[in-house]
Amino acid sequence: MFYFAQKVAKIDYFSAMRQSLLFLLVFVFIACNNWSTAPVVEQENDVIHKEFPALDPNRYNVAFLIMDGTFNTELTAPFDIFQHTIYRDSIKAMNVFLVANTDDPVRTFEGIRLLPDYNYTSDSIPKIDILVVPSAEHHLDTDLENDQMINWVRKVAQEAMFVTSHCDGAFVLAKAGLLDDVASTTFPSDVAAYRDMFPQLDVRENVLFVRDGKYITSVGGAKSFEAALFTAELLYGKDVAKRLAKGLVIDWDLETVPHINIKD
Repeated sequence: MFYFAQKVAKIDYFSAMRQSLLFLLVFVFIACNNWSTAPVVEQENDVIHKEFPALDPNRYNVAFLIMDGTFNTELTAPFDIFQHTIYRDSIKAMNVFLVANTDDPVRTFEGIRLLPDYNYTSDSIPKIDILVVPSAEHHLDTDLENDQMINWVRKVAQEAMFVTSHCDGAFVLAKAGLLDDVASTTFPSDVAAYRDMFPQLDVRENVLFVRDGKYITSVGGAKSFEAALFTAELLYGKDVAKRLAKGLVIDWDLETVPHINIKD
């Protein structure tokens, strides 16, 4: 009797093992199929559901060209000034957005990760009224070899009201051939390299920014605020520019700022 009970128990044991093994195989089969399809669906959803910024059609469109190595100050200073126009009454304010050659996050020189609003290699971008080219780490070398970027800048400049650069962003405008017939400036320590690379340019020194027609080039750094406030004063007048400056605790008086203003 004891032998019979042992045999029954043994049969039950192997039966349970077979059921467990069958269950495990079914689970692995289902799981593997789910794992293989989930990333594709997620990727497809990312592409389909890409969200663009809501742009007010009654505002100026201001595009900031960014890439890996963009310097914080040359980006955030004009961005702050132009974005704050939405808090001023009775003016045509600005839509501000970031443009890059990728949909992936861009990392600034100082390490901030930025998510571009538009990809100029694939997206349809609204007409740009003001193009801002902040300085980036490789604007004196490898960035200038990016023909797609240079051609895009050149194309945007044809219809833009103003094209502005800060610090070494002037190298990008010069490479695009946009500064050949105008006066310009750049980061003080890079003036020699600027002249050497583009000997045909009319380069000005000892000023914070130069405006020649629709091109505004700035020495960059913290002085990027001054060039942006000057642009605001061109569009909105002295009182609005002063109010924008006050909102950011900046003393603004154009007459005290070393600059060159060559009109059309």
